[in-house]
Amino acid sequence: MVVEIPRWTNAKVEIATGEKMNPLKQDIKKGKLRFVRNCFPYKGYIWNYGALPQTWEDPTEVNQDTGAKGDNDPIDVCEIGEQIGYPGQVKQVKILGVLALLDEGETDWKLIAIDVKDPMAAVLHDIDDVQKHFPNLLQATRHWFKIYKMPDGKPENQFAFGGQCKNKAYAQAVVNETHSAWKRLIHGKVPNKADTHAIDTTNMTVDQSPYKAAVELHRLASAKGVEQDYRIDGRDDKWYHIKSQL
Repeated sequence: MVVEIPRWTNAKVEIATGEKMNPLKQDIKKGKLRFVRNCFPYKGYIWNYGALPQTWEDPTEVNQDTGAKGDNDPIDVCEIGEQIGYPGQVKQVKILGVLALLDEGETDWKLIAIDVKDPMAAVLHDIDDVQKHFPNLLQATRHWFKIYKMPDGKPENQFAFGGQCKNKAYAQAVVNETHSAWKRLIHGKVPNKADTHAIDTTNMTVDQSPYKAAVELHRLASAKGVEQDYRIDGRDDKWYHIKSQL
């Protein structure tokens, strides 16, 4: 996985799929950098949060199990190990299960995984092991995703499967499905721009891809700074007390 948001932080950093080479960028909303609110008793994100590269939740296809189309992003990962990551860190993870969030009517899979180097990785093999060795973490994870947008005036998020996490085998099937969708996209079998999505598929490593660049574009790109007042105005350290049952 690629870490986008370290545990206990709030800056909403994500892979910018619409920009060339898909850099990590902090989301901007209404001209301000976006920060996820602190919903009591949580502080920021409660795991290292990131995504699996080379996956795509296809917004043109309805998932048979969730009844909803994909959210047009790489599949998300909640990494539950003890080490706090950093943005851009690459972690090899062991997949343990998956939660099916229905975010504003779209299928938004949340993989539950652990860094293979974590001391607990040796005893965690499936989703039941998470419940055994990390009591209440799965319930807290579901609650966090249910309420995290409510301070901004949005309704509770919904879940497929009654909010229950599916096991490792199911999660691996979801990964395989989203990887196959990415391959169709990167090989040009699915258009990278349509009414449902606009993705920059420029790359330097996929030989069969019609979007493979002839030059090393990442060496030509220049970093653009962010004005200081952007960083301050969007920040919100308030704790929001939300009424919602687990």
